[in-house]
Amino acid sequence: MKDTFKHKGLRQQLVAVVKDKGIKDEQVLKAIGKIPRHLFMDSGFLDHAYQDKAFPIAANQTISQPYTVAFQSELLNIKNGDKVLEIGTGSGYQTAVLCELGAKVYSIERQLELFKITSKFLPKLGYRAKKLIFGDGYKGLKEEAPFDSIIVTAGAPFVPKPLLSQLKVGGRLVIPVGEDVQIMTLFIRKGPKEFEKHEFGEFRFVPLLEDKN
Repeated sequence: MKDTFKHKGLRQQLVAVVKDKGIKDEQVLKAIGKIPRHLFMDSGFLDHAYQDKAFPIAANQTISQPYTVAFQSELLNIKNGDKVLEIGTGSGYQTAVLCELGAKVYSIERQLELFKITSKFLPKLGYRAKKLIFGDGYKGLKEEAPFDSIIVTAGAPFVPKPLLSQLKVGGRLVIPVGEDVQIMTLFIRKGPKEFEKHEFGEFRFVPLLEDKN
């Protein structure tokens, strides 16, 4: 697993692109500039690793566009030591960003193939989540709740109630909501039954899969 000067230079160009698109959080930009995205991708796409685009990975899923990763990460407003639940581990790239931001990450992946790959791969890069779980993201992770933040990295047709209930008061849920096109949505928990909702325009994600069993 090589990370060359060329890769590092390409990452700094990517940081400039993401910054130019409006990302202001310096810690998020620093994470994007540090993480070797090319190592998270299939070898056929390595030449394109530092373009601001999504690309296919295993199990018919994608590694998200860096701008999208940065946008969601910025909305989370993570503080060092925050307990964060990630729904959709995928390639582990977003997980690595959360780790770089100082979060204690709990991540759930529905695709067994991806779960097996990523749970072995992330520690090799030095990113150790508190827990990586193979399971149904719609249910959240009740036994570890409440969370400071929850991030959903796939398109949800609706907002799963367990995710809202597993937030701390003051906690933030960032979730793309919709079928073919999603609206990036932020919920801030203001009280036991009170949530503040903010919407941030259209994004495209692969669907969030539910366990029907």
